[in-house]
Amino acid sequence: MSGGLAALLDDVATMAKMAAASIDDVGLAAGRASAKAAGVVVDDTAVTPRYVHGFKPERELPMIRRIAVGSLRNKLVFILPVALLLSQLAPWALTPLLMLGGTYLCFEGAEKIWGSLAGHQEETEETAAVQGGDAEEKMVAGAIRTDFILSAEIMVISLNEVAEYEFWLRAAALVIVAIVITLLVYGVVGLIVKMDDIGLHLAGRPSPALQTFGRGLVKAMPIVMKVLSTVGIAAMLWVGGHIILVGVNELGWHPVYEFVHHAEEAVAHAVPGGLGGFLGWLVNTLASAVIGLFVGAIVVGVTHLIPHKKKDAHGAGRPAAEGDPGEASESGGAR
Repeated sequence: MSGGLAALLDDVATMAKMAAASIDDVGLAAGRASAKAAGVVVDDTAVTPRYVHGFKPERELPMIRRIAVGSLRNKLVFILPVALLLSQLAPWALTPLLMLGGTYLCFEGAEKIWGSLAGHQEETEETAAVQGGDAEEKMVAGAIRTDFILSAEIMVISLNEVAEYEFWLRAAALVIVAIVITLLVYGVVGLIVKMDDIGLHLAGRPSPALQTFGRGLVKAMPIVMKVLSTVGIAAMLWVGGHIILVGVNELGWHPVYEFVHHAEEAVAHAVPGGLGGFLGWLVNTLASAVIGLFVGAIVVGVTHLIPHKKKDAHGAGRPAAEGDPGEASESGGAR
């Protein structure tokens, strides 16, 4: 009896060791995946604050919470199962799907630039502050759509880092990555957009030093938000362009990727130390942004300019409406 109990305890101890080892493996895999996706996390953090810019302060955190829930739903409900299944059944499909998402990011970034140049961006921000619920729904939906692309890249990059692990270990690691990164990104975003409120609170404290610091925060935050909005647009172009750059290389067309890679290496080796590595990264980033702007401009042209031309053509060809001044003058001339 005691021998059977000892054997049972040995089995339990062995299973506990295996479970602990599996937990360690999951933690290691999640850590590797999260580190690799860190660059996209920075982009996601820069992109999101512009979606709540122009809304009333009391609506900022609820909007961020809704976007965060949508982001987690994107990762866990839609992207993770599809990515795992594709990695098992059709790994070749991941790159084209990512490129399609990258093209959407390029379109988003180029459209924001087009709207700013055409004067539509200011109208959108003013409307957001006035319309309330409808504008909030549109902004939250737009933020979740944009997050879907960034989340897809995060999850696919993370998946590539844990590709050698067995299926369930990969799935567990990616669930951890999804939760941790979502909490990190939207926690930082919430802190950024509420920094002016923190400044107001500090400005009311008895300490002169805290008052000075608080007033400085309040004055600085409008500038920080505008900078982040610009960085967010640039991040869309950069990330989208980089997805396309890497994707066309993986699909077998190498010239553009090799040109950018050689330029990056040349700059990195020309300048010694960490500065060379940073400048090389900057070359790759700028090249990706230019590619993103080019692709985005094409999509914006197709989706905006061509429909407008068709509309103008139809407008020019239609007969004048009843009561139109031109029709009245012509009919008057005929009489």
